[in-house]
Amino acid sequence: MSRPAAPDPALVRQLVLANRILYARGVVDGFGHVSVRHNSAPGVFLLSRSRAPALVVESDIGCYDLQGEPLGEVQGNPYLERFIHSEIYRVRPDVVAVVHSHSPSVIPFGITGQRLRPVFHMSGFLGSGSAHFEIRDSAGESDLLIRSPELGKALASAMGNCACVLMRGHGSTVAGSSLEQAVYRAVYTEVNARLQAEAMKLGTVTYLTETEGALAAASNDAQIGRAWALWEHELGLSAPP
Repeated sequence: MSRPAAPDPALVRQLVLANRILYARGVVDGFGHVSVRHNSAPGVFLLSRSRAPALVVESDIGCYDLQGEPLGEVQGNPYLERFIHSEIYRVRPDVVAVVHSHSPSVIPFGITGQRLRPVFHMSGFLGSGSAHFEIRDSAGESDLLIRSPELGKALASAMGNCACVLMRGHGSTVAGSSLEQAVYRAVYTEVNARLQAEAMKLGTVTYLTETEGALAAASNDAQIGRAWALWEHELGLSAPP
């Protein structure tokens, strides 16, 4: 595949900002990554080189094809798990951005086989629940990393049409129809996991129905810019109006 035209500089800046927001909100730490489709080449996505998200700068961002291979030079090493992104983009044309993280409140759900289900309107995107990926079914005993196209394909298959897939002993992957939506979903996946675990200690939980979740998600999607502006402001990158 020939190298695509340079991505929109504004999109590159937004991807850098997404990395910083995810770190500031406690979704990623020294590990984890976020990507976005190229603005004019849907078979290409943008992803940082292997670097802690809070340290990502514009020069770290490179272009990758749907085999997970870099197009042109990439400074430093690429992320080992770039195949999470490439294979989801391959099978989900509706997905524009992907976040992979090891956010702590989510881990217990993956290792117990419990689904994340929406406990409040802010997490309506979870709908009828999260998907679950068991890497042993595809790789036997391993280091649990998605380090090949084959494992990326298995993960994408397990995810199906869900917004979120839990990865046993590893973390989760969240997809969205925009970079802002994917970041929002990653943030509120972690929040929902924390609240759901607390609620389950108290007794029977009344979850949102699938219809309630869809209606809440539609309302929230229209307001994501409000949250994004706050997160950007908290990083000192914008001033209030």
